[in-house]
Amino acid sequence: MADSLGNFFVEGGSVMYVILVALILAVLIAVERFYFVFFRFNINGENFMRKIQQLVEARNYERAIQLCNAVPRSALAKVVKAGLVKAGQDPRDIQNSVDEAALEILPKLTKRTGFLQVIANVATLLGLLGTIFGIILAFKAVAEVDPSMKQVVLTKGIAVALYTTAFGLIVAIPSMVAHALVESSTTKIIDEIDEYSVKLINQLAAKSQEDRQTA
Repeated sequence: MADSLGNFFVEGGSVMYVILVALILAVLIAVERFYFVFFRFNINGENFMRKIQQLVEARNYERAIQLCNAVPRSALAKVVKAGLVKAGQDPRDIQNSVDEAALEILPKLTKRTGFLQVIANVATLLGLLGTIFGIILAFKAVAEVDPSMKQVVLTKGIAVALYTTAFGLIVAIPSMVAHALVESSTTKIIDEIDEYSVKLINQLAAKSQEDRQTA
């Protein structure tokens, strides 16, 4: 197996090693993004907000903040907490606090995700570049090489063309899939933040208005 992989890289030429670097980068970025998006920043938003809304309805803001502190790495919890600490204040202050927290957390959700798409495109183009190099070698075999070496050089050119194209696609396809999965989960988290932060602001504003009317 090791010998086969070694031959795969040797026969594919120098472009194979550049594609290998792209593969390593894609794996590192994908693992990091999967960890943050699927585990660190993500929670069950519906269940979490149901509990928060019940506590806000009971005006138990301190307990709601404690619930947010229980999941300190969650993106949604950070934004919700920013609104809860301003409970009872002017709705504009609540809105500004939520917006500030969202602006702080959203770049952390999206950073480096786009690199997966870039790596997929670059790997495909590198495979194409290797194909061109292979074709050049093949033509050189026909036009310039000694007849006794023509078979060897022609085989080498075909190997470079096929191996680099295959390896480029092997890197590109999983990178595109990883990008789609991470981007989909990121969009879901951002949509939850947008939806639930608006609902929280409206609920806190309604409670503040009720308190003023009964004061």
